[in-house]
Amino acid sequence: MNNNLGVKEQIQQNLQKRNKRLMEKAVPALLFTAAFISVLTTIGIVLTLVFDTMQFFRHVPFWEFFTSTKLSPLSREPSFGILPLINGTIISSLIAMCVAIPIGLTSAIYLSEYASERVRKLVKPMMEVLAGIPTIVYGFFAYSFVTPLLAYIIPDLGAKNVLSPGIVMGIMIIPLVASLSEDAMSSVPNSMREGALALGATRLEVTMKVIIPAAISGIIASFVLAVSRAIGETMIVTIASGSSKNFTFDITESMQTMTAYIVEFTSGDAGSGTVGYYSLYAVGFTLFVFTLVMNLIAQYISRKFREAY
Repeated sequence: MNNNLGVKEQIQQNLQKRNKRLMEKAVPALLFTAAFISVLTTIGIVLTLVFDTMQFFRHVPFWEFFTSTKLSPLSREPSFGILPLINGTIISSLIAMCVAIPIGLTSAIYLSEYASERVRKLVKPMMEVLAGIPTIVYGFFAYSFVTPLLAYIIPDLGAKNVLSPGIVMGIMIIPLVASLSEDAMSSVPNSMREGALALGATRLEVTMKVIIPAAISGIIASFVLAVSRAIGETMIVTIASGSSKNFTFDITESMQTMTAYIVEFTSGDAGSGTVGYYSLYAVGFTLFVFTLVMNLIAQYISRKFREAY
């Protein structure tokens, strides 16, 4: 009887070992499949953009697309200069960074160097809630609250303008700058703080001359990622900035960004297979290159100025 139980247990143990070996072989294959699907999806997106962008450039000269300041895709004699869209994208992103960098960086300095552990645990999650608000809510906030408020200060401000969505985009990306910068500054060893304080430096001097230089790679990377986020923003500028395709530097006027142009045309203004339809892919490809370059710059800065402790 005991011998029979021993055989059963041995068989069961062998089955368990076999299942374990099979699982050990299956898990890497599943993980590889998941990673391969992600890579394959990225390749598919890039190839779609490239092929349809090539269709566009069969009808519109490359030089005209990147140098013309006239964009009127639905007129009788359409023109497809992308400069008004690039101009609107860069200006709205610059306004956003003028708001996000000072507020985000000072918030990060406070949380990292001045706030108590209790305050940090309370304030940081509350700040990061801003990042979870849907962007369409930010868009209506910009259009229905910020624009009328700014109109009291700037009487000539248009109902649709690039200033209001730029400010609200800056508010939206404050948590990104603050959180990543705070993480970078918190990773600086305490021994560096204590050493500087022991030499007689004030807390502000320690922050400005020791902590920020030591964490500069992470701080700059947070700025670049925030710019990338602002460049790709869609709903806020679509709602609050309008769809004017004029090439202007006046921030009180309506401007259109690359993402807003794509949203406008995918709503059905351009028939499938037309030049206007393929212009979506040309604009999308340009936007893809913009964000890719920004991400590469962020990675380069992180590696170049990274301090190892």
